[in-house]
Amino acid sequence: MSFSVKSSLTLHKRVHTGEKPYNCDVCLKSFPQKNSLEVHNRVHTGEKPFKCTVCLMSFSVKSSLTLHKRRVHTGEKPYKCNVCHKSFSVTSSLISHKRVHTGEKPYKCNVCHKSFSVISSLITHKRVHTGEKPYKCDVCLKSFSQSNDLTKHKRVHTGEKPYKCAVCLKSFSDKCYLIKHKRVHTGEKPYKCNVCLKSFGDKCYLIQHERVHTGEKPYKCIVCLKSFGTKSSFNKHKRIHTGEKPYKCDVCLKSYFTRHKCLRYQ
Repeated sequence: MSFSVKSSLTLHKRVHTGEKPYNCDVCLKSFPQKNSLEVHNRVHTGEKPFKCTVCLMSFSVKSSLTLHKRRVHTGEKPYKCNVCHKSFSVTSSLISHKRVHTGEKPYKCNVCHKSFSVISSLITHKRVHTGEKPYKCDVCLKSFSQSNDLTKHKRVHTGEKPYKCAVCLKSFSDKCYLIKHKRVHTGEKPYKCNVCLKSFGDKCYLIQHERVHTGEKPYKCIVCLKSFGTKSSFNKHKRIHTGEKPYKCDVCLKSYFTRHKCLRYQ
C-alpha cells in the first residue's frame, strides 16, 4: 500500500503494530491518532460543537451531525447496495449490509470462535463470557448486556406499549410479541417438528413439544428430585411442597393450587 506523505504511512503502520501513543488524561484510554483523542475528550467535557441548523440539536462529532440530518430532516440515503438496491444513510451501514449477500463474518470471538458480520454483535456477544451488564435501569437497578433490552425493560415501569396490531388494535411492549400475536389472525405456524411434522406459532412451543419425542425433562425439583418437561408443570408441582395456592375464588375466597381447579369449583 502506498502513501503520498510520510505521516500517513506512520499512521497506517499503527494498524499493524497496534501502537496507540495518545492517552486520555481522564480514563487513560489510548488512541492511534491525535484527532481521535480530541474527539474522545468530548465524552468527558460534554462539548458538542456541531449544531444542526434545523432543530439546533448538538453533536460531539461532525459525522453524527451528518447522519442526524439524513435520518431526521432530509431522509437522504446516498449509499445503495448494487445487489438488492437497498439504500442507506451511512456507508458503514451499506458495508455491513453487503455481508447479508456475501455471508462474510469477519469479527470472531477469541473465546468460542463464533463469528459475526458486524462488530457491535461481537461486542455484545463477548458479554456472554464476561457477564458484563453495562446498561442499568434507573428505577429498579436491574442490569442488561444490551441497550435495547434495557429499552424494552423500561416499558415494565412506564406501561408503554408502542406496537399495535392493525387487526384487533391490541398493543404490545415488544415488537416480537406483536409478530407472534399476528399469527393468531393469520394462522401462520412457521415452526415445524422434524419428527411428527406438527407446526407451532411460537418457537418456544416447538422446543417444549420436541421433549415429547426426546423424553428430556430439564426442570428438576430440588426437594423430591422429580423432573418435568415444561416450566409450567414444574411451577405447579413446587406448590405441593410450598403449600402456595395463588388462585382464589371470588365468591367463597377459597384458594387453589391451579387456575383450572379454581374455575372448576366456581
